[in-house]
Amino acid sequence: MQMRFDGLLGFPGGFVDRRYWSLEDGLNRVLGLGLGCVRLTEADYLCSHLTEGPHRVVAHFYARQLTLEELHTIEISAVHSRDHGMEVMGMVRVPLYTQKDRMGGLPNFLANSFVGTAKFQLLFALKILNMVPEEKLAEAVAATQRTKKGAIDHAGGAA
Repeated sequence: MQMRFDGLLGFPGGFVDRRYWSLEDGLNRVLGLGLGCVRLTEADYLCSHLTEGPHRVVAHFYARQLTLEELHTIEISAVHSRDHGMEVMGMVRVPLYTQKDRMGGLPNFLANSFVGTAKFQLLFALKILNMVPEEKLAEAVAATQRTKKGAIDHAGGAA
């Protein structure tokens, strides 16, 4: 994932004009600007989501398994990309564990602010790709919701 210029977490991407580009060609053009060393294909497609509201956007989500060496190459390349420090503040690794306190790791990560459908896409990918056991994923999401409720209750009591 990436930390964006606006402080939100999201995935690399951009807009594709379907008159000139296939989804994959457009995505690889954007990834080439931001990462420079990854090429995705139709086989990497996971899902699409329509965001409602004044600016309706269809977000297409792709994912691919990488070797540790490929991940290191992407992280190094990202620092030297055209958008680094302007649109993108840096790459962020998602912790795929929960610490013994049941908050550290993934639950704390999920408490961050995400752009658009990025949080839903992350949770979907973690589940569908079996990266985190389903019960652990559900526990992490529940812990995040309890933390938000506790913060709201505490803020209400302080007022």
